[in-house]
Amino acid sequence: MKIKVIWDFRGEDGLQTAKHHAIHLKEFCEKEKILNNAIDYSKLSEFHAIAYVIVDKENVNIIRDSLKPHRAEIVSK
Repeated sequence: MKIKVIWDFRGEDGLQTAKHHAIHLKEFCEKEKILNNAIDYSKLSEFHAIAYVIVDKENVNIIRDSLKPHRAEIVSK
């Protein structure tokens, strides 16, 4: 099962913060040897952006416990 782990960033600088956070997500996954399908960011509105990583279900706990994401959703089963 693939899980999309998400961090929300709001405000005028939300998109820039999400871009920067995605860099740190990549570094963390490399350091912890977590395979992922995607690490990216997305602008949802003028004042809301997200950074996310898509990982296998077995890797969600280490990301959740270490990086405190805001939410997650199932991408595929």
